[in-house]
Amino acid sequence: MSSARASGEAAPAEQPLAAPIMVVGIGADGPEGLSPRALALVERAEVLCGGERHLAFFPEHPARRVAIRANVETLLRRLRRLAVRKRVVVLASGDPLCFGIGARLVEAFGPERVRVLPHPSAAQLAFARLGLPWHDAVVLSAHGRELAPVVARALAARTVAILTDPRHTPAVIARALLEAGMEPCQAYVLERLEHPDERITALRLDELEGREFDPLNVLVLRRERVWQPLSLGLPDDAYAHRAGMITKAEVRAVAISKLRVAAESVVWDIGAGCGSVALEVAGLILGGRVYAVERDPEQLALLEQNRQRHPRPNLEVVTGEAPAALRALPDPDAVFVGGSGGQLGTILRAVFRRLRPGGRLVLNAVLLETVSEAQRRCARAGWPTELCQVAVARGEPTAGGVRLAAANPVFILAAQRPERA
Repeated sequence: MSSARASGEAAPAEQPLAAPIMVVGIGADGPEGLSPRALALVERAEVLCGGERHLAFFPEHPARRVAIRANVETLLRRLRRLAVRKRVVVLASGDPLCFGIGARLVEAFGPERVRVLPHPSAAQLAFARLGLPWHDAVVLSAHGRELAPVVARALAARTVAILTDPRHTPAVIARALLEAGMEPCQAYVLERLEHPDERITALRLDELEGREFDPLNVLVLRRERVWQPLSLGLPDDAYAHRAGMITKAEVRAVAISKLRVAAESVVWDIGAGCGSVALEVAGLILGGRVYAVERDPEQLALLEQNRQRHPRPNLEVVTGEAPAALRALPDPDAVFVGGSGGQLGTILRAVFRRLRPGGRLVLNAVLLETVSEAQRRCARAGWPTELCQVAVARGEPTAGGVRLAAANPVFILAAQRPERA
């Protein structure tokens, strides 16, 4: 649930609006690029809202002017009051529904109270200038956002457009992509699109480092090969591990399936060990984030080796002991407990407090006592559970044939936090 909905701002307005809020996309060419219909809407506005750059296109407009600044919640409250009595027009760059204010307005007022007239987006203009088809391109934004999910999704795409900001410049993004394992592919930086001095720079991704560009730019990447996410249940020898201390491939696949992660989930892996579970989950959730919590220095060294072998920009290693190490982490959508270090009770209490409604807890255990304690605590919390045992026997050659060598059976306990307490 968004912060707007949680605060009550996203509920449809109780009072009828004087007219639907009109959201008009506008380009760098200002009023000249607007259609007659869009221009007429702007001219009839009684409240004209937009960024300072957009409002500057209409210096003589008689409407009440409302500038969009950082506090969007304050803006929504103000527009709600004004729209009851006046015709409101909101100016936004390009397509307002492509990483723009349009989505927040629709969420806040309801689709029946908002009308959107898009202008070509920065990504559309960039592909048009390059003459590149973009029906299968991935459009991402690093503007005011965390960079790791952007990098993870870019790694999995062949054609990418990334909207930048003064902090996440093309050079910064290029460095993050290269560190995550992207090859030095073809890159284009398109600056000041639709301005008279617009410029296109073509170079390799590794040539972007140290380069400076106008703040108004779009980064486009064209690649010959694409990063592939990890498959579920890679062979154990795909990872560096200590004396067999790894969640076995078959058990790993079942446990991860029980997490039921979504594309943008936040996941905790508590007692991550060498990182096999965390790395495979990170490969499944390109827009999400995985936090691998581990206290053992030797395991942390192995985890880092495995992260170098299987780069995952959306995986963050958290050094420390749970539950203390969990305090600074964002609330999770799913939690995997692979080891508790004798702190199972306190770890589960932290999970009961922090796991989001509908979220999943999965715990691997080899001892009956561990799974029994976890079941009791989940029952007291009112969380329904399911339990399975995975017993794997692998074929080994012997005396001209194959025998089955059994591994220790593992209990997998899965629990789900109710949607409502």
